[in-house]
Amino acid sequence: MQNVLSSQSRLDQIVQDILVDMDTKPRLMDGRGNAMLVCSSIYQACKVYELFTHTELKGKSAIVTSYLPSPNDIKGEESGEGSTEKLKQYAIYQQMLSDHFELPKDEAIKKAEIFEKQVKEQFKKDPGQMRLLIVVDKLLTGFDAPCATYLYIDKKMQDHSLFQAICRVNRLDGDDKDYGYIIDYKDLFHSLESSITDYTSGAFDNYDKEDVKGLLSNRLENGKEKLEEAREATKALCEPVMQPKELIDYIRYFCGDVAKSEDLQANEAKRVSLYRNVAALVRAYANIANEMLDAGYSEPEIETIKEETEHFSRMRQEIKLASKDEVDMKLYEPAMRRLLDTYLRAEDSEMVVDFEKLGLIELIVEKAKQNPTPKDSKKIPEAMAETIENNVRKVIIDGNPINPKYYEKMSELLDMLIQQRRKAALNYEKYLQEIKKLAENLDNSGDPLDYPDTIDTRGKQSLYDNLEKNHELVNQLDAVIRNSKKADWKDNKFKHRHVENAVKEELEKWDTNFDVKSVMEIIKNQSEYD
Repeated sequence: MQNVLSSQSRLDQIVQDILVDMDTKPRLMDGRGNAMLVCSSIYQACKVYELFTHTELKGKSAIVTSYLPSPNDIKGEESGEGSTEKLKQYAIYQQMLSDHFELPKDEAIKKAEIFEKQVKEQFKKDPGQMRLLIVVDKLLTGFDAPCATYLYIDKKMQDHSLFQAICRVNRLDGDDKDYGYIIDYKDLFHSLESSITDYTSGAFDNYDKEDVKGLLSNRLENGKEKLEEAREATKALCEPVMQPKELIDYIRYFCGDVAKSEDLQANEAKRVSLYRNVAALVRAYANIANEMLDAGYSEPEIETIKEETEHFSRMRQEIKLASKDEVDMKLYEPAMRRLLDTYLRAEDSEMVVDFEKLGLIELIVEKAKQNPTPKDSKKIPEAMAETIENNVRKVIIDGNPINPKYYEKMSELLDMLIQQRRKAALNYEKYLQEIKKLAENLDNSGDPLDYPDTIDTRGKQSLYDNLEKNHELVNQLDAVIRNSKKADWKDNKFKHRHVENAVKEELEKWDTNFDVKSVMEIIKNQSEYD
């Protein structure tokens, strides 16, 4: 949702709103007051700032967030496909600092902290020249700027954080300011109402502040309780992993025996539990990581919990890679962002396109070879091999409904490779070459040279493999399907029945024993017959 809500069209609308207000609203139009925009992410803040640089607010707006740009932030972000969000964020910050200090980018980037102090001071003392501050997590508490008159909120907030944020514009600095204005893009009115009620009801006026604080919420106590629950659940789930609990032991427990084709799918529930439990552990740890002593932990306990969290987090990522449950989408991020910015409209949202299938050779072979070694385990060829094999197995499982005979053959080839590897009949480099050939076949669904000239589509090839290689029958059946199918026939039982009857009639002409239901399942799984 954060990606969707930071789409170009929606942010354009917000920018236009603010520009209109700057030209028409009291205190903004005469330069006596200024405004703050609260964004939901640093990337969104940067993107909005970039939009303002093409308007009359260029040089009169600034970003103030916790982000301090460093060349280390963008290491490994180059994909050759365009700018990722981190690259774009870094570039915008770098340009903003360069423009402000009138220095080369490499020199200006060292002055990020000085920049924040200067623009905050300018915002308070010269509102006509620093008309808008774009913030995410800074200046929402304790920032006293009476000239701030308008607060635009495009971030989900609640309770004390929301109440303290709106207080940024309630300081009076002259007869022309009776109150501040809140422009709410996240429908926070009810949260705002309850926040103000909590702080102004006076219900606890006769109690000590410390008692009230404990009554309302003992955050650290609750945070510690959640952390301990998450630790216990994660360690219990991983307890059956064989000693010495190296990477290969985790892979075998959560992915199963790679030689057994059903194991990867059979262990999916265990992997899902691992992902969920570790996510809860990381979240619980992050909530109190900077206040562990206050929460009652000793120094040794703090170090132990940190190491546990890092260990389980790494194992989760390794298991995701080994089982092909997660794909690194960094290469596709710029294209995804372009799609959002180009096609998503603020007044409506819709799916624009399904992303194409990822290239298997790069994903399976190269990713496994290049994956960094975890700190607490050696990534031996055996672990890499099982990671690759599980990836291939997952593709075979997913592809089986499309072409059962073909993928059964691929599964047999994979089983043979696994046996050869385990018997050390292949050296590792030779093994990688063989697995690469298998991956290429999976990616291409077979070499077109293996099929007659008329079997020239994926749908025909699938039927050919499963209808005893009868190319004449396949071509007739292909024509029947295309002539009988109507729009959305796969999800409409009447249209589906019409296609099924046509297929049944054609099969009967050839006096075959093929099961109509099985043939229809293959047909339904071909995208070209949509």
